[in-house]
Amino acid sequence: MENRLFFSATLRNRDCIGDVLSRIIKKGSVLEIGSGSGEHGVFFQKRFPEIIWQTSDPELVHRKSISSWIEYEDLSKKMPQPLDIDVEKIPWKIPLILANSLQGIVSINMIHVAEWSCTVALFRESGKLLNKGQFLILYGPFKICNKYTSESNYFFDNSLKMQNDLWGIKNLEEVCDESRKNGFSQEDIIEMPANNFSIIYRKVS
Repeated sequence: MENRLFFSATLRNRDCIGDVLSRIIKKGSVLEIGSGSGEHGVFFQKRFPEIIWQTSDPELVHRKSISSWIEYEDLSKKMPQPLDIDVEKIPWKIPLILANSLQGIVSINMIHVAEWSCTVALFRESGKLLNKGQFLILYGPFKICNKYTSESNYFFDNSLKMQNDLWGIKNLEEVCDESRKNGFSQEDIIEMPANNFSIIYRKVS
């Protein structure tokens, strides 16, 4: 049965996100939180064969899609099956082999389609799992100084709030405050296409 899902944004942003990751990824395992269709995961696993890309998602339909993408791309011998991780249900249940090899955590287009408590949980659990020097990368739209960076982001934010009034584009300064509470330092802010950003956090304590 064909379970693969196709998210159009993936084709538009996977290369530029991969370029950011190429500066940081060296070895070990990377945990992706909120992997969605799995298209990013299989793309990055093929681009960075020296690492293990571990996907995760709380939605069964997404995990089925990820598994189908892994099989379709002939990655079953290299890439593990997706984990059932709800970012707010902590501690996250991850295999010991992943915990011992984990070098970083990545979350793409997740925190703006979730309530603020999910951002809090993401940093809290990442802060427990990662060691000093390891990374957490967020990708997506952000407000800067509580202002939209483009008119399109204003309309996008309104559309999100129409779906769920607890969703919406997060203010970068508030996200960074949360990172510091959990031992992270903001290392870089990288402007990306379509009014998005990649934010690199590094565990410092």
